[in-house]
Amino acid sequence: MKTTIKYIVVGVLSLSLAGCQDILDVTPKGIITEDQLTSAEHVDGLVTAAYAFMPRTHAFDTQNPWIASLRSDDAYKGGGGLSDQTPWYQMEVFSLVNASVGNNDGVWYRGYQGISRTNTAINAILRIEDADYPLKQARLAEMRFLRGWIYFKLKRRFKWIPYIDETATSDDIVTIPNRPEDMPNDLPLWQKIFDDFAFAAQNLPANQEEVGRANKFAALAYQAKTLMWMGYPQDNNHQVTNIDREKLTEALSLIDMIIDEGGYDLAEDFANNFILEYDNASPESLWELQFTRDDGTPRGNLNEGNGLTAPWWNPYFSCCDFHKATYNMVNAFRVGADGLPLFDTYDEAELTDYDAYFDGNTWDPRLGHTVGIPGFPWKYQSVRYDSAGSRDPGIYGYFHSMKENVTTDSPGKWDEFWMFNSKNQIEVRFAEVLLWKAEILIQLDRQDEALPIINRIRERASNSATRLAYPDGSYPVEYRVEPYVDGVNINWTKENAWEALIWENRLEMAMEGRRFFDLVRWGIAAEVMNAHFEKERERRSWLDVAFFTTGRDEYLPIPQNQINWAQGVYQQNPGY
Repeated sequence: MKTTIKYIVVGVLSLSLAGCQDILDVTPKGIITEDQLTSAEHVDGLVTAAYAFMPRTHAFDTQNPWIASLRSDDAYKGGGGLSDQTPWYQMEVFSLVNASVGNNDGVWYRGYQGISRTNTAINAILRIEDADYPLKQARLAEMRFLRGWIYFKLKRRFKWIPYIDETATSDDIVTIPNRPEDMPNDLPLWQKIFDDFAFAAQNLPANQEEVGRANKFAALAYQAKTLMWMGYPQDNNHQVTNIDREKLTEALSLIDMIIDEGGYDLAEDFANNFILEYDNASPESLWELQFTRDDGTPRGNLNEGNGLTAPWWNPYFSCCDFHKATYNMVNAFRVGADGLPLFDTYDEAELTDYDAYFDGNTWDPRLGHTVGIPGFPWKYQSVRYDSAGSRDPGIYGYFHSMKENVTTDSPGKWDEFWMFNSKNQIEVRFAEVLLWKAEILIQLDRQDEALPIINRIRERASNSATRLAYPDGSYPVEYRVEPYVDGVNINWTKENAWEALIWENRLEMAMEGRRFFDLVRWGIAAEVMNAHFEKERERRSWLDVAFFTTGRDEYLPIPQNQINWAQGVYQQNPGY
């Protein structure tokens, strides 16, 4: 990996040849030398290249949310059985993972390619005089935001990562450890990521004219989220040691800035966050990854990371039925007669009779937005999802993830056997910002202030059932959500508020890849996952080998290829 380059190939910045110069003096088309990177036009090309790189990485190198989802109790791997992309099966059962597990090294490699792009752009920006580049500070902030975003995602996955900034030379890079000897814990790494987001927040505008560019509030959100990781410090065995109230209080102040000044709101309908027609149009979106199909290029900038997650459902989708909702996940949407979650008994329902299972229960409407269920409308269409869309139901059942997918007739659908689409992907939703605030308030013993926030989320869920109806106006199941009322249907103690918060996080963000990281951050991953495996293996015998080992499985191993490349500079994570 290099931070200095002699030539940068950027197709969109091709240069014209003119005159009858000597052939040795001619700059080749499509090539920009470092000496030429002193103009705003060329540097903006590098900024665009940094934005374009990470979102579209292929499924095997992706950090798309569904990869984290299958490591939680939300999802099974899916696909054509356990041998179809075995590395992800190993990851979902945890006990079979080793340092050479597949589909892991590419994520690290791609991540640092993206970081290299941001560092290259930062160095080019710094070489230009302010007077020649009025957008200099804003573009610098965008690149530091993107760098922080990539590091944030790598850090959650691997914990111990080398932090390489724009000052590192090629000679420096090979000497930078992932776990410096003078670093007693991983908080200094989080601090470096925090500093990137803080710089971005201080120098980005509140609004960007061009969609897709990060703004001040997106940076504030990631700044707050980083503090929320720092607020649950871990020891060297990944165990949470205490709750840092100062860090959480600092995060709360940033969250309040977003809520009070950002102009964001919950979308009127939950669905509006997950359909192509609302790309860049949901009031809930703080920042979303931009994907395109008809953009003048041969195949557009498609979300290739989700190329495997469409159903195996001819004639609508040709591939590949990965990312299947667990029974546990579906059961979590069951509610009691009072419209509240069944905290203690939710996972006792068994799907032995399909009609009795769905007709005999009442459900949170977010089920219909999140899970593709045979006989239910697919993505708010008259078309009903078909059991034939499940590629290997004997292994994974019939429930499919729906949020990241598109309608059967979507103009954003692109079929290369692998099913790509151009629907944008919201990286930060206002709903989760509200839930962050509720979480912090509860941890600060201010749970009464969290109650209306959680109820606000639940009220929106209750008002989001209209699109889930059949064309005749009837519904496939009974949907109901009710607010919590202290002293009436719940005693709103800190303990009960915390349980309600964890539950609301899961239902609201289900299958969006947040769940596993929250469990790790809160220090309850082993407890939750092993309880899940104990019950779920009664339904899925292939989970017999599944077990979450405390002190190891909170993070994936540093890829063995990277350990080898580093020649002793990198240290492996505990347990691998």
